[in-house]
Amino acid sequence: MRGKTGFTLSLVALALTLAVSAQAASPKGPDYNALLAQPDRTDADKQNDQRRHAAELLAFTGCRPGMKELDMGADAGYSTELMARCVGPKGKVYAQNDPATPQKPMDAFKARMERPAMKNVVADVQPFETPIPTGVKNLDLVTFFFAYHDVANTPTDRGKMDKAMFNALKKGGTLVIADYAAAPGAPATTSKQYHRLDQAIEKRELEAAGFKYVGDGNFLRQPSDTHDFIIFGAKQPIDIFVMKFRKP
Repeated sequence: MRGKTGFTLSLVALALTLAVSAQAASPKGPDYNALLAQPDRTDADKQNDQRRHAAELLAFTGCRPGMKELDMGADAGYSTELMARCVGPKGKVYAQNDPATPQKPMDAFKARMERPAMKNVVADVQPFETPIPTGVKNLDLVTFFFAYHDVANTPTDRGKMDKAMFNALKKGGTLVIADYAAAPGAPATTSKQYHRLDQAIEKRELEAAGFKYVGDGNFLRQPSDTHDFIIFGAKQPIDIFVMKFRKP
């Protein structure tokens, strides 16, 4: 009887060891809700969280402490600060803004850079066509939130921009893009008319640069959106698509 008991205890010990090993091999991701609840965040940013479904968006990006990340079209820096908090002090975020970005958001970004949460952020004022700081490579993640449609409203060579992002990522690195949806089949000129862009256009252009489409995040979709009005001051919910791509 003693031998049988000893054998049973050994099996239990082995099972516990395997469970601990599995947990170590698959570390739990960040607590995104706790990150958003940090007391030093502004009320304005917390209001943005509700509109952007920030916890779901962060989870969809897969951001983790220690990552190197590029935030394209950072504007006033709301998303940049989210990513900076997510990658933590051992990570790094490059916040890209085109030199033609209006002065108001640039001033807001400069003021945001004074916050302690932005210590791991590097301001990257460079054209969309050449958005990568000199010497930066092997990025884990690129985010491009609500600005690709703006690029489509400029003479920017988007193929060159997309390839630059692709080249800056490490193998297996990811790109997550969110934007205001135009009606399916709408031309790129819709970016000027309504500040929207057809999801298929963005998907096609990014795949042409070498990105492999992974999937959609549907947490910001609004089926009631008629896609025929400008996004600014809208009185109804705006349909937003979120896509993830990977560098093979």
